[in-house]
Amino acid sequence: MFERPWLDLTGAGELAWGMIVAAPLVGSFLGVLVRRLPEGRPILWARSRCESCDTVLAVRDLIPIVGWLAAGGRCRFCGAAIGWFDPAIELAATGVAFAAVAADGGAQTWLDCLFGWWLLALAWIDLRCWLLPDALTLPLIVAGLAATVWLEPQSLTAAALGAAIGYLGLRLVGSMYRMLRGSDGVGEGDAKLLAASGAWLGAALLPQVILLAASTALAAALCLRLAGVRLGARSALPFGPFLAFATWFFWLFAR
Repeated sequence: MFERPWLDLTGAGELAWGMIVAAPLVGSFLGVLVRRLPEGRPILWARSRCESCDTVLAVRDLIPIVGWLAAGGRCRFCGAAIGWFDPAIELAATGVAFAAVAADGGAQTWLDCLFGWWLLALAWIDLRCWLLPDALTLPLIVAGLAATVWLEPQSLTAAALGAAIGYLGLRLVGSMYRMLRGSDGVGEGDAKLLAASGAWLGAALLPQVILLAASTALAAALCLRLAGVRLGARSALPFGPFLAFATWFFWLFAR
């Protein structure tokens, strides 16, 4: 696997800065995707509307971050609070671009960003809906194998094996959990996401991905507990966001 030097942002090329400039726009699209995909609503062909008064929004209302700030976080037409979702996902997408540029900054920065944004969408949908849609996980597996063929064709076998082991391994864990506890602990969507992780990273990194994802999930549970959220023996957190974070971390820093 090739190494990725840590670069200063001042050394970023035109492509890298282009990804940073485009990131808020991508984040705006991701916001639409995260809202509409789980509900089966059209993503590309429907105009954006206020969710309170159903008024079609103008272009100035849709400018990432700036539009939300200019409107004071409220709809210009009915005055209803818009909430933090839109600026939050736009800032998160921008953060993904900055991280990709800092970790790489080379000709493949666009691929780092694309992968990070894809994982961001999956993580956010799982947080909101406890769902990892096949429409995102399955193409991500194919994209991982295609990226391997393009970057390191000699590693295709390891990537395909990683996809198979990721899916079957987590499905086995889920079956064992159900046998022991009588309820689902790991969803099929999680298994497909881990298959995508194996397709992008290869089989060798899957144990580290699982370890980091589990560790961050436990840390999140501890933070919730310290914040006063009561967690019982059957309390649960969506595992997808932690798998997504661990996968992208190792993509940036361990290949």
